[in-house]
Amino acid sequence: MITTDEFENEIIEIRRVSKVTKGGRNLKFRVLIVVGDRKGRVGVGLGNTTEIPRAIHQAIRDAKKNLIEVQLDGGTVPHEVIGKFKAGRVLLKPAHAGTGVIAGVTVGAVCRLAGVTDILTKSLGTTNPLTLSRAAINGLVQLRSRSEVKTLRGHEDEAGEEVKDET
Repeated sequence: MITTDEFENEIIEIRRVSKVTKGGRNLKFRVLIVVGDRKGRVGVGLGNTTEIPRAIHQAIRDAKKNLIEVQLDGGTVPHEVIGKFKAGRVLLKPAHAGTGVIAGVTVGAVCRLAGVTDILTKSLGTTNPLTLSRAAINGLVQLRSRSEVKTLRGHEDEAGEEVKDET
């Protein structure tokens, strides 16, 4: 795990890829990295160059460009959600305090670096790390806090005043 600035990085996958050309095979390395501050911000990045260190730096830059904010309820997610990306689906369920992060390598890294300490997850579909990480990010983006849901549904806010949606 590499630490830069206020973000922590976790390498999910380093894969050697090749392109066959008339002159032979061109070898490159594809690196998938998750970047997060464990306080609600997380991003996934991809780097693809001929050298692994350059691919890592490229993936970190890409992940920082694609940071998202995650709504947390203590150390867990506020509600159950299914994140989808292509053939990958990830179920994210809230868990009681002390449960820990029960997830595979890819989804577990995304959740830990987002600041989630207690969660139950299940991968439904593909096992490709890139697709799973993007599906987990999609699920985390869908999360809404209790106050946001109350406002959207037109319930009373904390002060006891009726809240109506203007649309």
